[in-house]
Amino acid sequence: MKEIYFAGGCFWGVEKFFKLINGVVDTSVGYANGHTKDPDYKEVCTGATGFAETVYVNYDESILSLPYLIELLFKIIDPTSLNKQGNDIGTQYRTGIYYVDASDKEVIESKVKELAFNYSKEVVVEVLPLENYYLAEDYHQDYLDHNPRGYCHIRPQLYDIAKAAKDPYLT
Repeated sequence: MKEIYFAGGCFWGVEKFFKLINGVVDTSVGYANGHTKDPDYKEVCTGATGFAETVYVNYDESILSLPYLIELLFKIIDPTSLNKQGNDIGTQYRTGIYYVDASDKEVIESKVKELAFNYSKEVVVEVLPLENYYLAEDYHQDYLDHNPRGYCHIRPQLYDIAKAAKDPYLT
């Protein structure tokens, strides 16, 4: 099993999307790469903590490849939008890919660079090692499963892409 952390705006929809993908074993939502200890949602929303709303993705590398997961992330975010996704604005809604395995850095940077050719504006997705990750409050976990009419910046039809996802990198 491998793990990767994706920041893509509000974590509710990002978690819902990745949970639907065959080969994703576990997810959680939390706060990553900030500079305070054990933040809560209210603190993170001030923008003063440096944290990004982030989704932990644990996946089976024999079913899914990291480049493919990054391609899927790019389907649900605007990678050229700095500190904003949908109606959510602030540094806590920035986009990022945070890795724990140093060997993933080159794979991530290469894939982001490849995908950047599809955009006329600069891609502003952070690629950084995971410095810290704190679980968000319980009511945020699986939020859209418990609140199907809850706000999400991801268009509902994109969830169909997640359900049908098949990794072209694996034979």
